[in-house]
Amino acid sequence: MAFRISKVDLLIGTAVAAIGVVEAFTTATAHGAAQNPELWWIPQALLAGILLAFRCKSPVVVFIGIVLMQYVWHRQGHESCQVHQLISLLIAFHTLGAKLPFRPGGLWALAGILVFDSGAIDHRILPPEEVIFLTVMFGFAYLTGLGLRGYLVRMQRMAEQATQAELERERRAAEAVTAERNRIARELHDVVAHSVSMMVMQAGALRRTQGGENPILLNIEQTGREAVNELRIMLGALRMPQDEALPQPGLDLVESLISTVRNSGLRVTLAIEGEPVRLAPGLDLSAYRIVQESLTNAVKYAGEADVRIRIAYHPLSVTIEVTDNGKGADSELSTGNGLIGMRERAELFGGTLDAGPRPEGGFRVRAVLPTSQGVVLV
Repeated sequence: MAFRISKVDLLIGTAVAAIGVVEAFTTATAHGAAQNPELWWIPQALLAGILLAFRCKSPVVVFIGIVLMQYVWHRQGHESCQVHQLISLLIAFHTLGAKLPFRPGGLWALAGILVFDSGAIDHRILPPEEVIFLTVMFGFAYLTGLGLRGYLVRMQRMAEQATQAELERERRAAEAVTAERNRIARELHDVVAHSVSMMVMQAGALRRTQGGENPILLNIEQTGREAVNELRIMLGALRMPQDEALPQPGLDLVESLISTVRNSGLRVTLAIEGEPVRLAPGLDLSAYRIVQESLTNAVKYAGEADVRIRIAYHPLSVTIEVTDNGKGADSELSTGNGLIGMRERAELFGGTLDAGPRPEGGFRVRAVLPTSQGVVLV
């Protein structure tokens, strides 16, 4: 595993090393050297910078290394420490508080303070004022790190609590949606499904009293049963979890739709042009519903007529055209809910829909839907 160094630590190490190099050229005589510069001080400064670059990865090792470097410095006969050395010590004590748990970090910081206060680094007995100064200075550095660690821990806990609260809100919202879906399913079952079933039963009873061969009543009966079956599928989908989607009809089921409509007296033909593609589920469902609604309008208004369905697949779109040569639709059909719904379905996917009477008679619905996401069927 790569041993990565953060940019902040790298910047801190570089800054400390740079300060040490400058000191080697400018303040050597102030620390007892014969002249400026003292080039052999430069490796010590570079080593301190390298150690600090790894302070977050190994805070204890870096702390011990910085303390030992200070010991070696004083063994060379220097009584005062350089600025970059003092900065390194303060950063090392700060890192103990920021990166280690309270008990081990506190013990290491206390051990470091005792080493300096006892004179083990300087090999001399320190006066009380110097002991107090070192204790306050290194102790404060450690406490700043400890305070930073406490702040980061609190922020992390708050973030975790916020995440848990968000998950809980989502769970409650999902439960509320599920309860509402179940309520709607019960209403549909108790009202709509019951009413349609009664109509189917009454149509069947009337057909049987007339000899059982009335095609209109037979079609009403069959269409009603299909509506009840589709309603049961919808109710099942409402009761299912939202992430368990049921297969939805698409253009591949247009043939089955045509076979149902033919019982109403319409003569329907289907023409498919181009290479069929598998559409996205939502787009495929919308295309199917456009064909379904067009045929429903033809059943209502065209009478016994010829209906032609043309589905043309193009590289970036699919064209759906449903035309009939019936007696014509009412003038209000173009503003009806059915055509409005079809137009909304087409526009939802960036498509267009035109509908209106044909000059030669009859009615035409033409929709163009983008299919850039389609894939060739296999």
